[in-house]
Amino acid sequence: MKTPKAKKLPSGSWYVRVRIDGQDVSITRPTEKEALAEAMAVKAGLSQHKKDLQNNDMTVLQAMNDYIESRRSVLSPATIRGYCIIRDNRFQSVSKMKIRSISRERWQQFVNIEARQVSAKTLKNAWGFVSSVIRAATGESMTVRLPQVVPQNRPFLEPEEIPTFLEAIIGDPAEIIALLALSSLRRSEIMALNWKDVDLKKRLLKVNGASVPDENNHYVHKPETKNQASRRTVPIIQPLYEAMLKVPNRKGQLATMHLTTAYNRINRACKKAGLPEVGLHGLRHSFASLAYHLQMPEKVAMEIGGWANDATMKKIYTHVARNDVNHYKSAFTEFFENGDKNDDKNGKQTAVQ
Repeated sequence: MKTPKAKKLPSGSWYVRVRIDGQDVSITRPTEKEALAEAMAVKAGLSQHKKDLQNNDMTVLQAMNDYIESRRSVLSPATIRGYCIIRDNRFQSVSKMKIRSISRERWQQFVNIEARQVSAKTLKNAWGFVSSVIRAATGESMTVRLPQVVPQNRPFLEPEEIPTFLEAIIGDPAEIIALLALSSLRRSEIMALNWKDVDLKKRLLKVNGASVPDENNHYVHKPETKNQASRRTVPIIQPLYEAMLKVPNRKGQLATMHLTTAYNRINRACKKAGLPEVGLHGLRHSFASLAYHLQMPEKVAMEIGGWANDATMKKIYTHVARNDVNHYKSAFTEFFENGDKNDDKNGKQTAVQ
């Protein structure tokens, strides 16, 4: 009988999967020796684990591990990493309980406990994973009441603040990374970008992959991007072009600095210049805001930014610059003071967005 291979999980436990009667059996034990011994017993048909599985008598932790491992080959390493973080940090008090023995009322109690420890958004993400695990293990759709997630306004640069930022970041080791983010690129896309994707003559760069951290915090390259629209060609803005020309050896990966370091350097430059500390993703938000300010057609902004639909761009990323708000507020109040004379005076109609 062939001995199966055991895999050590980030939690320290050992995991083995064997196939019995056309069905996968997942085994998690504290040590490699125990996991392999159980696996061999299962293959020999002598293990109580098989009966437990048939009766759906697994613990929450076992169900989580089974859910993760059964999807490891099809989900993004970053998604698997997120699942592992939830498994190792959330709902710890319920992990050893039999998953079928927990009623909706009991799950609600555990959710209430978690709500006192983490933010509403963190809890929402954690419960999304746990509810999927419950459904996969028992076939039951478990619903609970979650606290309301209050959207947070991510800081971004106003259009008139961008020139100040460009002066503050010039010559900084994080300059190219910052300018890529300001050009609409996501963190994962920046990490995957290679010099072979850059055409300095045409001043274009191709975004066609992503690099994401796995459960062991090692970056894994994915040939696919977040969505089909994410595969795109982005124009190289003048500051980025000038920064790229200064790089002597333009080979390999563009981003040679860890993104956490780049994030800190960007915020340091912002603080020194008296700007909001926007970080990397805030610069991507700034791109969307600038596109809106410049009245860029939505389809063009979506294509450059890699959004699959305008709802996402509008809901999450498009901020209206303060000057634009003030302009339309003034136009609104002046209408009631002077009627439509403002339209003749300005020579244009103000459109309602």
